[in-house]
Parts: sequence; structure tokens; C-alpha cells
Amino acid sequence: MTGGLFPRERAEPAPGAVHVPEWLSFERQRELVAACREFGRGPLAYEHTVLPGGGVMSVRSLCLGRRWVPYRYLDRVDVALPEWLVALGRAAVAEAYGEAGSFAPDTALVNFYGDGARMGMHQDREERSGAPVVSLSLGDRCVFRLGNAAGRGRPWTDVELGSGDLFVFGRESRWVYHGVPRVFAGTADPSLGLTGRLNLTLRETGRP
Repeated sequence: MTGGLFPRERAEPAPGAVHVPEWLSFERQRELVAACREFGRGPLAYEHTVLPGGGVMSVRSLCLGRRWVPYRYLDRVDVALPEWLVALGRAAVAEAYGEAGSFAPDTALVNFYGDGARMGMHQDREERSGAPVVSLSLGDRCVFRLGNAAGRGRPWTDVELGSGDLFVFGRESRWVYHGVPRVFAGTADPSLGLTGRLNLTLRETGRP
């Protein structure tokens, strides 16, 4: 939760993984919450993704730009990725690494974590590009688990992400497993207008 007694410090929990607490101003957070709510009013809706084995993800998601389905990208765009969100992603990479380089995200996955929702350990490996992944957190605090590239088990590092936090993982950490084992319900500032947690993840697919 923002506004604690001691400020949280910028950190690099693993090579190429950068955590910038409260990168987004509170007003910008409110704008993003409103935008995410508008995204879900159509033509897309937040839905529980059904995995190929029949499992159902506990988070509800929608995809902007290049459409992701487990575990691939489709050759279609249902809703264009807004240019302002592309610009935000480039600014995030510049914040993390000092410059944005050629980063040009063409897909954004918006995940909503309601009561009891979590995300199991997984790799973002459907992309042909090795460009970094940008993660923006809104609402309830969570535990973000940053693992290793070999598998879902240890070693891993747990990082607490709060509303407005930026987390970028690329370079040496681009292909590590990661997940969200816990969300702390009711920790969002009530004036944010959000019950639960939203996560916006921007990626560059590397596909034509």
C-alpha cells in the first residue's frame, strides 16, 4: 500500500529484472483503472482463460493488440493496442534500463485478480522477440515470484508489488518462470476505485 512510513526502494532482484515502486502517480493509476474498465465494456470482456488441458485460470483476462491464446499468438487483432499504452511501455523500459531502444510492444494482456485469484509459475515464451516484459500493477498488493529459467521450482525471489509499481524483466531474466502466488485482498486505496488487483503486461511478440 502506498503512503507507508518508509519509502520502498528501487531494486534489481535478479540481473535484468528491475522493480520501481510507485512509478505511476496516483492520478495516473486512476486513469489506468478507468481505461481497463472501459476495455472490458466491449467488444472484449474479461474472461477466465481455459487451458488446453481443461484447467481454468482463476484470473480474468482480456488481450489488446496481437491476440494471445494458450500457448500461442493468433494472426489477428480484435482491439488495437492504444498508442498511449505503447508509449507508456517504452517509457517503462527507459525507466528500467536507461533507454527504450527498439522496444515496440504489440500486445497487452490485462489480468484481473478477484477473490482468491493467483497465477501459477510460467514462462512468457510464445514471443519470438527477446524484448523485455513490462508489468504494471494496480490495486491490491501481491507477492510476485521471480524464479529461474530451468523450471518452476527454486531458486526464486519473492517481491511485493503495490499499486503503481513497475516491474520489468528482460536481458538475463527474460525467460525466467514467474507467478503470483498470493494477493492481499483489501489493501488497495479505496479512492482508487478498484476492488482487487489489475496487472497490465506489455510484450513485443516479434511477429509480422
